[in-house]
Amino acid sequence: MLTQIAKLVLLLLICGTLGAAETPTSAAKDSHEIAESPIVEARNARSLSYGPFVNWGTGVGDRSHFKFLAVGLEVVKPITPVLHAGILSGQFALGVNVMPLWQAYTPAAHVQTFTFHGATYSERVGGGTYTGFSLTPVIFRWNFLTHSRHVQPWFQGAGGLIYTTHKFPPDILVPHGIPGATSVFNFSPQGGIGMHYFTSQKRSIDLGLNAVHISSASLGDRNPGVNASIQVQLGYTFWK
Repeated sequence: MLTQIAKLVLLLLICGTLGAAETPTSAAKDSHEIAESPIVEARNARSLSYGPFVNWGTGVGDRSHFKFLAVGLEVVKPITPVLHAGILSGQFALGVNVMPLWQAYTPAAHVQTFTFHGATYSERVGGGTYTGFSLTPVIFRWNFLTHSRHVQPWFQGAGGLIYTTHKFPPDILVPHGIPGATSVFNFSPQGGIGMHYFTSQKRSIDLGLNAVHISSASLGDRNPGVNASIQVQLGYTFWK
């Protein structure tokens, strides 16, 4: 399913950016286009956008059995005019999002075998559902210049903070069943692609695909982290 979603996002991005190969001679050469195109209007006005979203994701590699769900609100504001660079022409924007509900679903507590310096031993490892919230205070987004009336593609890089009510990710259990030496605070550097699909002059449906790394930066004694996860974001945006 994730592969199909990724192909869809990439296809929409390609379609949306094909028109950027030719640079318009004037932002206002066609007042009729400006009046009717929600993308041109939002771009020229540097419109503030905001709206709710749902995130769903899965870990990859040795964390492929981890699943993620989050619900949040995102705000983005373009801060530059269109900068021309051929097919990479576009507009730089800054954003922030907050996820008051963030959850990770991991396998239930179980016995796991470890190997250390050639010695093999077994320990009981925690697991289950982890709940908390996440804040992404800095989103650097590049909105591609497009001549489409509906599709506005973008790519971004961001950095966030996750707090969970129990130490995450699951670790070896110490006496009394308490998780071991990971941390309730983790950082989430990330990058991705996506697009707005304008359904009307001031509304859009949004689809994004992000690669997210989760790490405590050694705030705990151990930092197993989640090296990589793929997060699909579906949102609805209002434009000022």
